[in-house]
Amino acid sequence: MKKILLHVDLLIERYPALESCKDDILNAYYLLEESYANENKLLVAGNGGSAADSEHVVGELMKSFKLPRKLDKEFKSKLIQEDEELGLVLSKNLQGALPAIALDGHLALSTAYMNDCEPLLCFAQQVNGFGNAGDIFLGISTSGNSKNVLYAAVTAHAKGMKVIGLTGQKESKLSEIADVCIKVPETETYMIQELHLPVYHCLCLMLEDYFYGEIEDE
Repeated sequence: MKKILLHVDLLIERYPALESCKDDILNAYYLLEESYANENKLLVAGNGGSAADSEHVVGELMKSFKLPRKLDKEFKSKLIQEDEELGLVLSKNLQGALPAIALDGHLALSTAYMNDCEPLLCFAQQVNGFGNAGDIFLGISTSGNSKNVLYAAVTAHAKGMKVIGLTGQKESKLSEIADVCIKVPETETYMIQELHLPVYHCLCLMLEDYFYGEIEDE
C-alpha cells in the first residue's frame, strides 16, 4: 500500500493545487481496487473533452500503462493448447487488462437510441445494458451537471453499482449523487480538464501497480 500512496504524493508534488482532492482521489481508488478485485468492470462517460478523457482512461486500463502486465502461466498454456502457432504469438504479446468501457464510442448504438428514444438517456441505456452490481460508473463532467451523465449515474446506482464523479470545484448534482466526487479546484472548463488528466493518470497508475506490480516477468 505504501507504494500505491507514493503515486498520490508525486501527483500533489507536481500539482500542488490537487492537495484538496487527496482524500477523494484515495477513496475513488479504493472503490476501483475493490471492484476490480471482485472481477468487476468500469464504465466511463463524458461529453466533448470529457468524452476524450473517457477514452483515454480506458486506454490506460485495458493495456500496459507503465508496467509490462505479463500473462500468467496458466493462461499462456491454455492459449498454446488451443493452437500452438497462433497461441504462441498470443502468449508472448497479449497484456493483462483491467476491463473498462467508454460509453461515448458506440456510434451505431448511440445514434439508433438517440433517433428512436430519448437522446439524453443514451449513456443510461448503456449502463443498463453493460452494468452489473459491483461495477463502477465514472462520470466525467466539468460542470457536474451534464444531464446525460446524471441519468447514467442514477441508473448505475439502481443497478447496484458505485458512482465516481470527476468535476470542477463547484458543488453539483453529480457531487450529490456520486459515492465519491473528485472536485478539482478550478472553474474554467479548460482548466478543469487540465487537472482531470493527472488525476485519472494517477488512479490508473495506482491500479496497475496494485494488480500487476508484483507479477514477475516470466
